[in-house]
Amino acid sequence: MVHHISLFKLKPEVTPARVEEMMMNARMQLLKIPEVLSIKCGKRINEEMTWPFFIAIDFESMDKHEIYREDPIYVKFVEEIIKPNVADTLTLDFEMDPGKDVQFS
Repeated sequence: MVHHISLFKLKPEVTPARVEEMMMNARMQLLKIPEVLSIKCGKRINEEMTWPFFIAIDFESMDKHEIYREDPIYVKFVEEIIKPNVADTLTLDFEMDPGKDVQFS
């Protein structure tokens, strides 16, 4: 199992209402993709946090993650929701199965 986390810095003009819309869109759109096992997203609580928005998704494997990245729903989400609102992204992937060789997941 792979846990994929993306942290986002938002453009200055992004309002709290827009962040709420981004959260709603992430859940509604990305859960339509068959490779997505679960999704969580949220906004910062502390205004001093460097990364004010995140999306975390679980996949069965890195292969499923690669299929997801090519899905038209994901591509549209990135073009319409992420790119217009995001200034910077930090992406992290973690293997969640103890003892599993991530090279083969």
